[in-house]
Amino acid sequence: MRIARLKSVDLHWREDGDPDGIPVVFANSLGTDLRLWDKVIALLPSSGVRLIRFDKRGHGLSSCPKPPYSMEALCEDTEEFLQEIGVTGCIFVGLSIGGCIGQLLASRRPELVKGLVLSNSAAKMGTPQMWEERIERIRATGIDSMADAILERWFGEAFRHSDEAVLWRHMLIRTPADGYIGCSAALAASDLTASTSELALPVLGIGGEHDLASPSSVVRATTELVPGSRFVEIATAGHLPCVERPEIYADHLMTFLKENLHVGTV
Repeated sequence: MRIARLKSVDLHWREDGDPDGIPVVFANSLGTDLRLWDKVIALLPSSGVRLIRFDKRGHGLSSCPKPPYSMEALCEDTEEFLQEIGVTGCIFVGLSIGGCIGQLLASRRPELVKGLVLSNSAAKMGTPQMWEERIERIRATGIDSMADAILERWFGEAFRHSDEAVLWRHMLIRTPADGYIGCSAALAASDLTASTSELALPVLGIGGEHDLASPSSVVRATTELVPGSRFVEIATAGHLPCVERPEIYADHLMTFLKENLHVGTV
């Protein structure tokens, strides 16, 4: 197990692939940990790319400071983490809040990010009122009380009733309440429209046909803020298409690496 001991937080992380390859950094969604990427990582090449993933603060095996958090703090964690492990010029793949972190990171530190994948993410996710209501309910009754409703937003019906969906429910309800609340507060206060509109780098947007958390229309609109970007929608998938349709997800990612970033080894 690897832990990056940073100024304000300890981040759990993992590395696969080629340690000398082009770095591809994966940032997971609210209520999940770095296992979110297991299926996709298994489909990516073992040479030419350095595959890095981490648990953001308050999630997985990372430490959990008291909430609230800000998007700036989550971005600063990521900046410091990448510097700690010697990464510059990465392809940053962020899902949901992970995509928000990626947008802000690319704006603040363009030398760290040379390509961005915005998966099921947006410049502004939800409304402050929605997030405040969720925070208050979790404080009152815990994440478990909202788990079924959250999974309805995450997955299509067929997957939601599969045995595998149990893993994701358990992962969700085992997320520390402080971590979930802290990241929810960051989303409530965040609108990245202005800074994302000024980005100038290759961007791929990925939506899920049945995503109720970040509908494809919202993901597409954010993607189109960046000139020259491309958007794809994955059919029959919800908010976590890397889980439901990993083969298609990996294909889109590898195409992006080849065509937009000239990563010929994949």
